[in-house]
Order: sequence, then C-alpha cells, then structure tokens
Amino acid sequence: MAEYEKKVREILDENGCTFVRHGKGDHDIWHSPITNKNVTVDGKIKSREMANVVLKQCGIEFRFR
Repeated sequence: MAEYEKKVREILDENGCTFVRHGKGDHDIWHSPITNKNVTVDGKIKSREMANVVLKQCGIEFRFR
C-alpha cells in the first residue's frame, strides 16, 4: 500500500499552504490560502481517496489516480 502523506505535504507546500500546528495524535493542522480555512492532515495517509479528500478541502485541483 502506498503512503501518500509525504506527497500530499509537498503539494500543499507548492500551493502556498502553511503548517499551523500539531493536532491530536499524528494529525497536523494546515492553512489553505485558497479556501482560507484550516485543514486536518493525517500523519499516515494510506489511501488515494483520503489524499484526494485533503487536497479537495484545500481547494487544490490535483488528484491522485
């Protein structure tokens, strides 16, 4: 099973999203300037679908296939 967490964080950085703080457990909070909202990012994103949900919440058009 592929790990998408590192790729998702790289895409967030490339699109101007910023790390805000550590959340509970292995979750982190990121701020998206596109949607002007905070988004929770899991530290262990193992599914393509969850990776796409995070990117969609941030307003980023990129999708894993």
